[in-house]
Amino acid sequence: MRQSNYLFTSESVSEGHPDKVCDRISDTIVDLYLSHDPYARVACETLTTTNRIVLAGEVRGPETITKDLIEQSAREAVKDIGYEQDGFHWENAAVDIFLHEQSVDIAQGVDASGNKDEGAGDQGIMFGYAVNETDVLMPAPIYYSHEILKSMAAARHDGSETVFGPDSKSQVTLAYENGRPVRAASVVVSTQHSEGVSTDDVREIVRKYVSNVLPDGWMCPEDEFYVNPTGNFVIGGPDGDAGLTGRKIIVDTYGGAAPHGGGAFSGKDPTKVDRSAAYASRYLAKNVVAAGLADKCCIQVSYAIGVSKPLSLYVDLYGTGKVDESKLSDVLLQVMDLSPRGIREHLQLNRPIYARSAAYGHFGRTPEEDGGFSWEKTDLVDELKGAF
Repeated sequence: MRQSNYLFTSESVSEGHPDKVCDRISDTIVDLYLSHDPYARVACETLTTTNRIVLAGEVRGPETITKDLIEQSAREAVKDIGYEQDGFHWENAAVDIFLHEQSVDIAQGVDASGNKDEGAGDQGIMFGYAVNETDVLMPAPIYYSHEILKSMAAARHDGSETVFGPDSKSQVTLAYENGRPVRAASVVVSTQHSEGVSTDDVREIVRKYVSNVLPDGWMCPEDEFYVNPTGNFVIGGPDGDAGLTGRKIIVDTYGGAAPHGGGAFSGKDPTKVDRSAAYASRYLAKNVVAAGLADKCCIQVSYAIGVSKPLSLYVDLYGTGKVDESKLSDVLLQVMDLSPRGIREHLQLNRPIYARSAAYGHFGRTPEEDGGFSWEKTDLVDELKGAF
């Protein structure tokens, strides 16, 4: 029997967190390649540390993309985040680029040829999830964790808050009663700040961003509100801790409220099912919940490298379903082609839309006119309702 009364915690990290800086740079390189060739192949990993950026991986794209252009794109990404500090500066950091041509062995498995359709870029399992705890059908703890940091970053970028630095983290623990979130039990925010600002001052500045994001009456008790609990946080970002692409996969998805297949998203073009199939799974799960077929939905798909069809599709409605799960699985395979090509074309993923997804979660976002966050659309609702 599932618990109905419990505490659940999720964390988020800002765009200036060392790992997120790397995700942003890697996705900026994906966008660079796709802007020159929609069918370019990219697998770009980034490492950052004190005034150093290192890019490595495999690519296949036009010769118009030079090392100078890649370096410029990486620097612009760091500048946009806001790093102009002695230990990490967009203009002064050394940039090392070790990108080489995609392996021919991988390419021949992925490429379509003859009677063979485009295959998956790797083996693996991917999960999608949706729940009706928030308007965007995301788990509430990760949703509010993201929103706190997004509001703080917006104030930093527009100049209305000059105390904050780019690096920050949040953690929200919600109390659930009868399976529904009802209030915050504790909130943790750690934020990089200007030299000379006291911890008490930072606490009071942060307080308004937390209280403005949480629903009325949800603010945690005062002794469970933690801001910079270690004290001073002036040195941050890659100067304070090395960063790597793909180390915040739970932040990127559902905050631990749902399973994760293990594959990261950032730095990968949409032939990589780690990314595209996770997006498709979220898209289907969100449409199931939006259609009222369940209050909660988890979908798993699996693939083999070089093989076009998914090996499996599994649906779990956690006992909240209004329809038969086995029939729902069949219907989902009818409403969307889950081959790598089918996913890319249905969600129109061959576009430079990924740098914006690198921070504050890939899910629970608003679909954009240029195709960004297309996997957040609920345009399958009528078709799913009609099937039942």
